[in-house]
Amino acid sequence: MLGVGLLFIALQNAVASPSTILVFGDSLSAAYGMRAEQGWVALLTQRLQSQEYGYGIVNASVSGETSAGGLERLPRALELHRPDVVILELGANDGLRGLPVSVTRDNLARMVRLAQAAEARVLLVGIRLPPNYGPRYAEAFARIFPELANQYHLPLVPFLLEKVAPDPALMLPDGMHPNPAGEPPVLDTVWPYLKPLLNKNARRGGS
Repeated sequence: MLGVGLLFIALQNAVASPSTILVFGDSLSAAYGMRAEQGWVALLTQRLQSQEYGYGIVNASVSGETSAGGLERLPRALELHRPDVVILELGANDGLRGLPVSVTRDNLARMVRLAQAAEARVLLVGIRLPPNYGPRYAEAFARIFPELANQYHLPLVPFLLEKVAPDPALMLPDGMHPNPAGEPPVLDTVWPYLKPLLNKNARRGGS
């Protein structure tokens, strides 16, 4: 789960800034296997500050989270943080457990609708499964994300680990999570899709 220190910083930022980005994911966004400040979400905070975007970051990512668990948690997170942008990065654990694709898709769709009803802009993050899960299941799973992006008119990160999964030097020994050297490329994968959703005039403590 999210470290207490990072959570405190995130909540401070959310209070200090009128504009909030909610990162809602699993271990791929929760800095699994490393210090919280090494993860791509913490690096995103640094980039936003260096480029003078006035957004606070709330990282509500939980290692091991499924789409069903995320759907249960999201209403409270939206109510508490009132985000302007939601980065939705869930589904990987559903796929690794072999859950029905239709269930994962429905859960993600319901989360998208909840975020849109809360007037948040949604960035959907695509995930792909290792080839050993079988081509039929892996292909059906991969289609979830572009189909939802098309249905709900969302920007889509096609594959979060696009820049790191092919390179073992950027991955932890489990072959599923980036290591600290892989986190900056993960941010570079997300950034071109996130940037158009941001308002450069959003300032900390201002409107």
